[in-house]
Amino acid sequence: MTDILMPKATAVWMVDNTSLTFEQIADFCGLHPLEVRGIADGDVARDIRGVDPITGGQLTREELDKAQDNADYRMKAIVSRHAELLKSAKPAPKYTPVSRRQDRPDAIAWFVRNHPEVTDAQISKLLGTTKSTIESVRSRTHWNSANIKPVDPVTLGLVGQLALDDLVSKAADKKNKDDLKKGGGTIQPVEAEPAEPEFVPEARERHVAEPTAASVFGTKD
Repeated sequence: MTDILMPKATAVWMVDNTSLTFEQIADFCGLHPLEVRGIADGDVARDIRGVDPITGGQLTREELDKAQDNADYRMKAIVSRHAELLKSAKPAPKYTPVSRRQDRPDAIAWFVRNHPEVTDAQISKLLGTTKSTIESVRSRTHWNSANIKPVDPVTLGLVGQLALDDLVSKAADKKNKDDLKKGGGTIQPVEAEPAEPEFVPEARERHVAEPTAASVFGTKD
């Protein structure tokens, strides 16, 4: 059965405008037959306005006529492009077997000891745990603290190596950016030392006295 938009509103319209059975309406709309009966009795969806699935492009007139002529016939909905777009793209929550749930505190301890730059929110999302559990492991108030030992979550089979590497890399980059913001982030240029004066031979020669006859031939007694 194809999911349809506004199933209860569609059921309200079918109850009011067709001779379909409760079972046919329930099958098409994804509802329970008793819920459809409640709609007919006015106990359910009392304030919901009916929506025509034919004008809405979710059902053909031919399908409706076939169903009204044969109570055993089950209508087939038209695949709605809008219904496909409205479906959640998020993956289903990761289920961790009970046998592996006791490994989470070990993985948390590994993060706390080896990667303090990873935030509690990141650990919680990766391991499927809670922030309170992370804090209890960090503060050693966890009920099983005596048996908790840091173990790589990849070794425990809780996450893949690529996912772990990506998380650690992102956390490290964020910490570096935060550290730069807190410390002012600018490196002062180093002042150049004054250059040593250039040696000029001519300057030294100017201080040498001119030769005299006495200096050359000596003095006569």
